[in-house]
Amino acid sequence: MKYTIATVPGDGIGPDVVKVAVAALEAVAKRFSFELSFVEAPMGGAAIDEFGEPLPASSLEACRGSDAVLLGAVGGPKWDNLAGSERPEAGLLAIRAGLGVYANLRPALMFPQLAGACPLKPSLVEGGLDILVVRELTGGIYFGDRGRSADGLSAWDTERYSKQEIERLLEVGFEAAAKRKNRLCVVDKANVLESSRLWRETAKAMGPRWPGIELSFMYVDNAAMQLVKNPRQFDVIATSNMFGDILSDEASMVTGSIGMLASASVGGTRPDGREGPGLYEPIHGSAPDIAGQDKANPLATVLSVALLLRHSLKLEQAARAVEAAVSAVLDAGFRCADIASGMIGEKLVGTVAMGEAVVKAIAEAGK
Repeated sequence: MKYTIATVPGDGIGPDVVKVAVAALEAVAKRFSFELSFVEAPMGGAAIDEFGEPLPASSLEACRGSDAVLLGAVGGPKWDNLAGSERPEAGLLAIRAGLGVYANLRPALMFPQLAGACPLKPSLVEGGLDILVVRELTGGIYFGDRGRSADGLSAWDTERYSKQEIERLLEVGFEAAAKRKNRLCVVDKANVLESSRLWRETAKAMGPRWPGIELSFMYVDNAAMQLVKNPRQFDVIATSNMFGDILSDEASMVTGSIGMLASASVGGTRPDGREGPGLYEPIHGSAPDIAGQDKANPLATVLSVALLLRHSLKLEQAARAVEAAVSAVLDAGFRCADIASGMIGEKLVGTVAMGEAVVKAIAEAGK
């Protein structure tokens, strides 16, 4: 079987980590005897510099024609003075909308080997952490009406959701909970926001379809507190675009480092009704201050490869092999700076060496 992967290196450390992830993909393809071809699609600041826009039509078309899209990171201070619609981040919103992916899966998993990197008391994370944030991706305040007054002294951004947008996201949340610990917490701000009240009403109406799922609700401010007070109470969190953006970053630090968290954006369809390509990316930013310096942790991008194999290519064995390789290199003591805790036996390495260790672990496990 042959698959086409669109790579979007982007800006900052994006090219550094995508290069490692591609090497991991090639290694697992060799081990499990499937073929890959790659097409690069410029996006973000790099595309602005070359084409004058954050997401050229040719890049979006290449992504739509692929089996899956692997993204690094976009943005940086070089482009901070551009108008909102012209910034690199506009390309990120546009590719999500262009692919039609509406559900962002952000697993916050604490590897036992990295317990020392968790900022919480050991008693709060004893036994490990495994939280899944299911974030709505193409609606809400990031896509709502926005503007500024003529005098520039006021501005607005609109949070707007339809029942259909909420239902399709919550369906992903319920289904995910059914495959895990049967607990779904819908996070909103229903005491203040009308849009959140619609989220809560919709979830309650859908609940009886999943009688085995324990459905609960929590205001977003309380959820942010509970993630650091008692994170193990959560299994699956389903929430809106902006709330999910914030809470998943918080969850990443609870589990040790934002450099370890992958994400999958799914739900799109092709014109003929077939499942469309998913978008896979680490949740960290572009970190331009360390770009090209062999300092970035590539493991979040490598773990995004595992999600790509699982959700888009339907290659579960290959996905588990990538995850096992990451665990193996952590067992061996390999650490990038963001996950190093100073414990005896740790080997501080850069981006390239960490990638080489992962590729070696994938290959050796197949012998």
